[in-house]
Amino acid sequence: MFRQRYLDHAELGAQLAAWAEAHPGLAHVSTIGRSAEGREIWLLTIGRNPREERPAVWVDGNMHASEVCGSSVALAIAEDLLAIHAGGSDAGGKPLPAAMCEALRDTLFYVVPRISPDGAEVVLKSGRYVRSSPVNDRANKGHAYWEAADLDGDGLALTMRQRDPEGELVELRDQDGPDGAVLQPPVMVARTPEDEGPFYKLYPEGRIVNFDGRTIPAPFFLSDNLNDFNRNFPYDWAPDPKQVGAGHYPGSAPETRAVLDFATTHPNIMVWLNLHTFGGVLIRPLGDQPDSKMNPGDLAIFEQVEAWMSEHAGYPTVSGYHEFLYEPDKPLHGDMGDFAYHHRGALAYVVELWDLFAQIGIERRKPFVDHYVKFARKDMRALAAFDREHNAGRIFKTWKTLEHPQLGTVEVAGFDPRVGIWNPPLERIDATCKAQSAAFLRVASLVPRVGVEVVKRERAAAAGTTQRIELRIVNRGYLGTCGLPSAKELPHAEPLRLTVACEGGARLLAPAGAVVELGHLEGWGAGLYGGPSVFAPWTRGNAHERFVTLVAEGAGKLVVKVGSCRVGERRLEIALD
Repeated sequence: MFRQRYLDHAELGAQLAAWAEAHPGLAHVSTIGRSAEGREIWLLTIGRNPREERPAVWVDGNMHASEVCGSSVALAIAEDLLAIHAGGSDAGGKPLPAAMCEALRDTLFYVVPRISPDGAEVVLKSGRYVRSSPVNDRANKGHAYWEAADLDGDGLALTMRQRDPEGELVELRDQDGPDGAVLQPPVMVARTPEDEGPFYKLYPEGRIVNFDGRTIPAPFFLSDNLNDFNRNFPYDWAPDPKQVGAGHYPGSAPETRAVLDFATTHPNIMVWLNLHTFGGVLIRPLGDQPDSKMNPGDLAIFEQVEAWMSEHAGYPTVSGYHEFLYEPDKPLHGDMGDFAYHHRGALAYVVELWDLFAQIGIERRKPFVDHYVKFARKDMRALAAFDREHNAGRIFKTWKTLEHPQLGTVEVAGFDPRVGIWNPPLERIDATCKAQSAAFLRVASLVPRVGVEVVKRERAAAAGTTQRIELRIVNRGYLGTCGLPSAKELPHAEPLRLTVACEGGARLLAPAGAVVELGHLEGWGAGLYGGPSVFAPWTRGNAHERFVTLVAEGAGKLVVKVGSCRVGERRLEIALD
C-alpha cells in the first residue's frame, strides 16, 4: 500500500520482508544499524548473487523525519527493479530499453527507504515536527524553548495560534481587505499594513520549557530535537553556530554513523540518490563552489541526468551552490550529497519530491530556493484551493479553542502540513513514485560493466602443450571503472588488476604475467553532448579495453581474476589440455 499511503515502521519492515520471501536469492533484508531509539534502519539489497562484489547503486529516503514520501519512492524503485529481474522492462510504467534492463540486472542495489525511523514514526503518528530525530541530547537545556505536546487529547501535536494585537498573521479573506468574509476553513497569512485584524501569533502545539511567565521564545525547528542529519556528514562539517543542526561531531547520530560505516566499507557504490521533499527539483553538485570549479566531465554527465529528469519527472535541475543556498555565498556544511560525491566519488544528487509550487501555479524562480521564502498571499489562496479540490482538506482545518496552562486561551489543530505540503496528497503518491523510478533507473544503468574474455588461442607446436592465450579486458558500461571522472584520485577508486592462478598441471612460462596492473578503463559515455560533434566527428581510441597475453603449458587450468574494490571481481577459468 506504499503507493496509496505513508507506511509506519512496522509496515515498512513488513513490505521489505514480503519481497525477501517472494524473491529468495534476489532480495535480501538486513540493517545498517539501529536508530537512537533502537529501531532498525532497514537495508534492502537487490541483485543476483548479492555477495558478489560489483558496481552498486545506493537509494535512500526519509532522512528528514517529515519527508516520508522519500520512503515511498525508494520502495517504488525497488519494486520496479524486482519486476525487471523477473523479466519486465518498465521503469515507472515506461518502457526501458533492453540494454538498460540488462545493465540493471548486473548491478547491485542498496536501498535504505528510511534513515530516520524514529522521527518518521513521531511525525506520522503524532504530527509533531521533527527535523530528523526526536531525541534531544544537547547539554544546554536551561533556557526557555518550545517542546511539542498534544494539548487537546486528539493524539496529535500540530500547531497553535493565539490572538495578539501585535501578531504577524491574519486570516485570509475571500477578497483581500477587511470587508470580505474569512475564508473557511481559516488560512493564516502574513499581515500587511492594510489589514485590520484580528491578528495572531502561531506556535507549535506544546509547552514552553523553563517558562518565566513573561518571555515567549521564538519557535525554532530544532527547539526540542538536536540533529539535522543532512548536516552531520564529514564533508566540510562545521559545528553550531556556523552550521545549525550539525550535531556534536560528524557522524555523532547513530543513524548517520550507520550510513557512513556502510558507505566506507562499500567502495563499489557508483550512483547515489538522496530523496527529500518538497519542491519538485533535482539538486546536483557542487554544493560549495560554482560550476566553474566542477570537473567538466562530471558536469557533462549530470547534463544527461538532467535530461532524463526533465523528460520523466518534469523537474528542473539546479546546482546546489547556484540555486539552493539559504543564504547567498554561505554553503551548507556536512551535507550527505557532498559526502557521497566528494568522499565516495558517486554520481550523487538530491531530489526534492513533490512539485507543490508548480501544482499551485507558481512560475519557476531563480534561484530555486526563493520558492520557499517568497510565498505571497495569492500563493496561499491557491494552496487553500488546491487543498480543498485535490487534497481532501488535509492541510487547513477548523481551529479548536482551549486553555493553555501557560498562555491562556489558544486555538489548536487548524493547520497540518504533513500531507499536501511536506508530502504529496495520498492520491498523488503513485504518480510521484512512477516519475522518479522512470528517471532514476535510467541513471542507475550507467555503472561500469567489466568483462574478461579469451580472444585468441595458439599452440606453439602441433604436438606441444605450450599455448599462447590472448585476453581482452573490457568495460562495456557508460561510466569508467573509477566512476565519475573526478573520482579517479580517490584512494578507494583503485585501478584494475589482473591475477592468474595455476591449477592442476598448468604453469605460466612468463611468471610476470601472473599479476598485471591494468589501470582504469574508460566508459563509452561522456555526458549528453559527449559524443562526436559536427565539427569533430571522430570518436575516441580504445581506452575502454586492455589486452594481456599469457603463455602457459601443461594440463590443468588457469583461473583469471580481474577487478578492484571499486568494481568487484570478474573470474574466468581457462582449461588447458
